[in-house]
Amino acid sequence: MEALIVDGRVTVDGRRALLGERADPTRQRIAVDGRPLDLATAEVTLLLHKPAGVVVTARDERGRRTVYDVLRDAGAPTPPDLHYVGRLDYDSEGLLLLTTDGQLAHRLTHPRYHVARMYDATLERMPLARDLDRLRRGIALSDGPTAPAAIEVSRREPPVVRVTLHEGRNRQVRRMFEAVGIRVTRLVRVKMANLSLGRLCPGDARDLTRAELRALRALVGLEAPGGGRSSRGDAVSSKPPNAARATPPGRGARRREA
Repeated sequence: MEALIVDGRVTVDGRRALLGERADPTRQRIAVDGRPLDLATAEVTLLLHKPAGVVVTARDERGRRTVYDVLRDAGAPTPPDLHYVGRLDYDSEGLLLLTTDGQLAHRLTHPRYHVARMYDATLERMPLARDLDRLRRGIALSDGPTAPAAIEVSRREPPVVRVTLHEGRNRQVRRMFEAVGIRVTRLVRVKMANLSLGRLCPGDARDLTRAELRALRALVGLEAPGGGRSSRGDAVSSKPPNAARATPPGRGARRREA
């Protein structure tokens, strides 16, 4: 991509593009060798570090800041069919996946595929051994018992517990701890499937690498082992890795999480 720009083969609204500049293909005419980009074939899958105090929705009735406001403030492109994959609640932080691949979004949020989600929960007090046992076995909530969860205490002051779930109910981690009489004071999703938050700062996003995307699609049966197409013929995104602050709107999966 950089070589094409340096060679003067990329234009934005008829003028030569410059290295490092941003352009929005939904509002500007981007061409290579005079041929416009074909947005219909450009799949986008992004990993966003959602800040606390932001809602995961396209529009909020109460006028609160949304993840799409975060992305727009970053000056990012806005594919109209970008979906958020599951949700994090208003006060929760961390890894949020967004994609234009509707089939991938559906499978990642469907209970059938048991996609792992890992959270670091900071607690107001250290849980007792019997509390941890209850949480690990599964605990009764208003919408039914939870599946067994992996629980490990990773730090003692303040108490931080790492929780791994394979389901994504509304405010599930917070409600699980409330059921044993403990309040979660901070909640960060640090991993989902094969993807980790890493050192990505709140409000920043990046494209998935090709290897990450292949592994993610293979996990939910959309890609054959070794990187080929699945039996359904789903093609892998050819978009190269590019650290950037991400992009919005589009409808997300309705499942609420954490």
